[in-house]
Amino acid sequence: MSDKVYITGIGIISSIGENTDVVLNSLNLTATGIGFTNYLNTIHRNELPVAEVKVSNNELLEIAGLADKQAYTRTALLGMIAAKEAVINSGIKDISEMQTGLVSATSVGGMDKSEHFFSKFIKDNKAGKLNDMITHDCGDSTEKIADHLGIKDYITTISTACSSSANSIMLGARLIKNGILDRVLAGGTDSLTLFTINGFNTLMILDKNGCKPFDKNRNGLTLGEGAGFLVLESERAVNSANKEILCELKGYGNACDAYHQTASSPEGYGAYLAMKKAIDMSRLSIEKIDYINAHGTGTLNNDLSEGKAIEKLFGSKIPKLSSTKGFTGHTLGAAGGIEAVLSVLSIKYQIIFPNLNFSQRMKELNFNPVINLIENAKVNNVLSNSFGFGGNNTTLIFSKV
Repeated sequence: MSDKVYITGIGIISSIGENTDVVLNSLNLTATGIGFTNYLNTIHRNELPVAEVKVSNNELLEIAGLADKQAYTRTALLGMIAAKEAVINSGIKDISEMQTGLVSATSVGGMDKSEHFFSKFIKDNKAGKLNDMITHDCGDSTEKIADHLGIKDYITTISTACSSSANSIMLGARLIKNGILDRVLAGGTDSLTLFTINGFNTLMILDKNGCKPFDKNRNGLTLGEGAGFLVLESERAVNSANKEILCELKGYGNACDAYHQTASSPEGYGAYLAMKKAIDMSRLSIEKIDYINAHGTGTLNNDLSEGKAIEKLFGSKIPKLSSTKGFTGHTLGAAGGIEAVLSVLSIKYQIIFPNLNFSQRMKELNFNPVINLIENAKVNNVLSNSFGFGGNNTTLIFSKV
């Protein structure tokens, strides 16, 4: 049993960089990754901006050190790259030296390949490559990551929409706290697909000018892609290896308000419960939260719901707050993992990231997000929100050690 869960490694790939160092540099330069797609062949190519990883599938194969491009979806490749970086960053030399698990999350799975099959098959039931269907299920990318890293003790996949990888981190922590595993690689990965672009466009919640979280004139989200993973370790594992600790996962909470299939409840009750559960577990007072990495998608419903939940919980003592989706876009199942990595970077480098594209406060709320990069900030505790379709809401709290 382990009372504490520590973060000892991080890995990320997103529209603002192919690894942690490049991502951090982009954040410091306040350089957004949002633009028009170069690699996804969509009819909305020059109409709907996205936050696309600036690397082709062939280049991803090279980065990952792989050869057979038919065997891997873009989702799997992104996950393999970020997960491997997290393992290297943690200083792990032998993945099998301790009981190690992989909890990976995804929303679209291998849809980036299977939708090409269906586009041909629907016109001719003898057309299309059936091999493109083999990698369709959500578990495929998890299996590929596990095989790539040699993880065998515990492997599972989580898919709870946009809270998926936050839930994978929460499950990883519970596996460690209950003595089932010593170490867990947890996070998530998702790629852009035609299905998600068309689907969110049908919902009429995509902003043609790029997302503006918490802004009065916000008009929708911007889809992104990428992967983010953390190495979680027990006290015993950390102490036995005398490892550097990046921070502690001090609290987590999940709540489902089940208000609507896609919309958050207007008063943000589920979001409030998730945040309160996480804070209660952490045993921190609300005054100790230095920064909120908000879910902040830029949709009319989400930002209002989350904002009301934050005001209900924090009252007049709202911490510095921003959404980083103006940098990375909304990466769906990978969002919680990517934003967990950014939360760890905030603590490690004592910086608070700006909420890009904000200009005017929402009339329903009484706070403004941070709009400029804050360096030399006091960041001891970060609260990170990830809220998914169906009201599946998860909050993580990361704390300086």
